[in-house]
Amino acid sequence: MTNTRPFGDTGMDITPLGFGTWVISGPNWEYSWGATDDADSIAAIRHAVESGINWLDTAPAYGLGHAETLVGRALSGIPEADRPYLFTKTGLIWEDGDDRQGPPRRVMRPESVRAELEGSLRRLNVEQIDLYQVHWPDTGAVFVYGGEGESIATPTPLEEYWQVMADLKKEGKVRAIGLSNHSVAELDRAEAVAHVDAIQPPFSAINRSNADEIAWAHAHSTGVIAYSPMQSGLLTGAFTADRVLAADDWRSANPDFTTNLPANLALVDALRPIAARHGASVAEVALAWVNAWPGLTGAIVGARTPAQIDGWIGALALELTAADLEEIATAILATGAGYGPARP
Repeated sequence: MTNTRPFGDTGMDITPLGFGTWVISGPNWEYSWGATDDADSIAAIRHAVESGINWLDTAPAYGLGHAETLVGRALSGIPEADRPYLFTKTGLIWEDGDDRQGPPRRVMRPESVRAELEGSLRRLNVEQIDLYQVHWPDTGAVFVYGGEGESIATPTPLEEYWQVMADLKKEGKVRAIGLSNHSVAELDRAEAVAHVDAIQPPFSAINRSNADEIAWAHAHSTGVIAYSPMQSGLLTGAFTADRVLAADDWRSANPDFTTNLPANLALVDALRPIAARHGASVAEVALAWVNAWPGLTGAIVGARTPAQIDGWIGALALELTAADLEEIATAILATGAGYGPARP
């Protein structure tokens, strides 16, 4: 049986890897990864579950409900006892009249949160969400990846929207509640209202900027699931300097894939000998590095096809040695890739 880890104090034990659905959300929305094939996506979800992964992470913002719908379809034929835990989110929406290919709004009004939850339950075809997460803090602004745009509304205070999340848990609509992309100061404010069951920060060998949030979670018996552990594909070992991304792929304008690409690829090259020693892929080494970080419960990994899963599923059982971790830290510092501490 695949190894699992206690997910904070939620009572759930989860595998060190979970399947992420952003990448299968389809085209024609602001943060699309480009065209996808729904049949391949459903096959990938099922292959992940059959390979031992016991949780899926999704969000209504991913393809404006499309990713959640695919998850519901993929799990429809799986017996209840064999189904994975379902984690989804709230707070990034397109309201009536919005440009569906423009940026979403950060909205955490109580009535909006409840409406989003009902939509997610319907698309996923379940009666309870295992983990319901606030996608981003409500700042009253249009969402822009890596920042935010113009202010458009009065933000809902964190204490107010976190109380709504706690109420949903008490009502049994959700089993656990979490915060994604929130700072330590914001986590402290939320914890004063109700316990933060889980957090979801970005974290990888390139983006190491959320080490303080992970340490906070460890101190508060809070589970941690990291997103973008392979830095949106950079740490797979397959990305090259001459690869041209499609215009509708959000990564095409991201600094990690443009100005910072040489340093990032140099770090990837430094991981290759470590992968060879373990008989593993570069992607598996990158994922094992994330899961070696103290306090981190698991990492979210996406795939468009079953074959892509086979390229990283071995990380479930890969344990890096102290010498491996020191070699990676040395490479991080030598290449200047990314930001944040190079070692725990």
